[in-house]
Amino acid sequence: MSDYLVIVESPAKAKTIERYLGKKYKVKASMGHVRDLPKSQIGVDVEHNFEPKYITIRGKGSVLKELKTAAKKAKKVYLAADPDREGEAIAWHLAHSLDVDIHSDCRVVFNEITKDAIQESFKHPRSINMDLVDAQQARRVLDRLVGYKISPILWKKVKKGLSAGRVQSVALRLIIDREKEIKDFIPEEYWSIDGQFLKGQKEFDAAFYGVNGKKKELSSEEDVKAVFQNIEGNKFTVDKVTKKERKRNPAVPFITSTLQQEAARKLNFRARKTMMIAQQLYEGIDLGKDGTVGLITYMRTDSTRIAETAQAEAAQYIENKYGKEYLGTQTKTAKKNSNAQDAHEAIRPTSTLRDPASLKEFLSRDQLRLYKLIWERFVSSQMASAILDTMSVDLTNNGVMFRATGSKIKFPGFMKVYVEGNDDQIEEKDRLLPDLKEGDEVFSKDVEPAQHFTQPPPRYTEARLVKTLEELGIGRPSTYAPTLDTIQKRGYVGLDNKRFIPTELGEIVLELIREFFPEIINVEFTANMENSLDEVEDGNIQWIKILDDFYKDFSPRLEKAENEMEKIEIKDEPAGVDCEECGHHMVYKMGRFGKFMACSNFPDCRNTKPIVKEIGVKCPNCEEGTIVERKSKKRRIFYGCNQYPECEFLSWDKPIARSCPKCNNMLVEKKLKKGIQVQCMECDYKEEQQK
Repeated sequence: MSDYLVIVESPAKAKTIERYLGKKYKVKASMGHVRDLPKSQIGVDVEHNFEPKYITIRGKGSVLKELKTAAKKAKKVYLAADPDREGEAIAWHLAHSLDVDIHSDCRVVFNEITKDAIQESFKHPRSINMDLVDAQQARRVLDRLVGYKISPILWKKVKKGLSAGRVQSVALRLIIDREKEIKDFIPEEYWSIDGQFLKGQKEFDAAFYGVNGKKKELSSEEDVKAVFQNIEGNKFTVDKVTKKERKRNPAVPFITSTLQQEAARKLNFRARKTMMIAQQLYEGIDLGKDGTVGLITYMRTDSTRIAETAQAEAAQYIENKYGKEYLGTQTKTAKKNSNAQDAHEAIRPTSTLRDPASLKEFLSRDQLRLYKLIWERFVSSQMASAILDTMSVDLTNNGVMFRATGSKIKFPGFMKVYVEGNDDQIEEKDRLLPDLKEGDEVFSKDVEPAQHFTQPPPRYTEARLVKTLEELGIGRPSTYAPTLDTIQKRGYVGLDNKRFIPTELGEIVLELIREFFPEIINVEFTANMENSLDEVEDGNIQWIKILDDFYKDFSPRLEKAENEMEKIEIKDEPAGVDCEECGHHMVYKMGRFGKFMACSNFPDCRNTKPIVKEIGVKCPNCEEGTIVERKSKKRRIFYGCNQYPECEFLSWDKPIARSCPKCNNMLVEKKLKKGIQVQCMECDYKEEQQK
């Protein structure tokens, strides 16, 4: 019989921890929560201090029975769920189910699953923190009130299966408001003049800056003509040379939101996938002779703190691998976010010495890629700043000024290991200028004007949306991935080229919430609610008071919506074609992934068809059909013949209505990072890349 029973959430975690604790400890998994609010009813008594009605989760009876049997045999039970509000609530529910005294030293927390961290945590058990539990209960009950009170109204007035959550409604509002900005955007014309210049045989680029030493914007073709009229010949004089040394500091280690953003940029991971793989790395990977080891610290965090032992180990590694000059002179930490709970550390490798190359044989491709990202980000955060030599040169001709800028990496510092990705900028690279001095003469080789138009704000990618929610103080680390998941599953938004676009259904739902429950989509209100939950966690506010204050205004709004919200019928739009199976008209319907065609004779006829988009290109394979745009099961766009399955032509790249001048086969547009390249499907013919 084991002396001690330890309960964690997952079997993988249990297996790793049991190795570190020895024979006296038996570690079992609860498989997440064992109790929750019922799914069939609201489960909250609003008349009696919002008392929640918890029940054993369906399917967890056998798990709970096994835990109860093990608990009776053990001298002591330790509850070792994750070190956050959710984990504290799981521990509290387990204590209640297993008759464990919540005031006893039954709770054990650790930020990483390593031998030292686990053994140290068991030396300092504590009682269950009811402030953390109450903060989690308040969130759960609040979300239940919003979801289970508004959703039935939407079901009745719009269609079944809809929902309205606090964080998801704000996320939906951001996406729809951005779409409105894009539709309402009026482009403004502007011009630029770029030139190639020669100093001796060395060529360099410069751009028009201004006239008579003052910056000038070019808003029309007339402005450009005026500039060219003032330029006399092709001789320019170097008017001013400015040389500076610039420092570039490394990024701080990852928190949950920045990990999701960077994994989206660099690895093309969705938020959900990032968190799933991070969970695997945290819970432990079998490293052969070393057994199962947790490779990263806890991945749901909004703190950038780093343990001193981790800093010391990283410093030793950097000095040995790169030299002393690459060591950071001080610990790099981000400016403390006022919303950060700072409960634990940033996301980092549990040991810097386990570099990605040493783990290649033990990790899957995606696990290795994410671990490499986390490892490089952490190591670089402990390294010295990069030093760049920058040079700015002003060239003048009869008062017309062009400016050339260049930079050279003098000392790479942290950039030797990792450079943070950015949605809007190109990574820093050497842009060298010739050796120029004031008074030198240079000659223009080619000076060309270009017309531009201002662009609307971009649609949200997952990374941009997570960043915006975080900046607004909406949600917390554990909520971002499920929020993005929910608004897609409900059919409120779709993805086009990895960017969110609202559906008609999403716009209808938001408009109803905006009219009858404006506080639910009010950014400031939702952010303040998050702050109030933090106050509960800190023991400054009673959780009942928060719910009471919210429900006083919410309850009459529910009554008003029930009585005044008009029933909206989403009419089926005729598709203009007949069903090939029964002859009835086909109609457009709204589904989980947007619109599709279905037979109007449903349910007698269940024929459905995807909506295909003609691109005006004949099929090169059968020469009878035309190429249409389709979507795969994973929502990726591809191109195929409309005669499928008779003709099986398929291309991931968009075909165009021109033939290859070299071999007469089809040309396609291939999307690259910096633009689009037209190339042949068969031979090596390529055209110049278009931006």
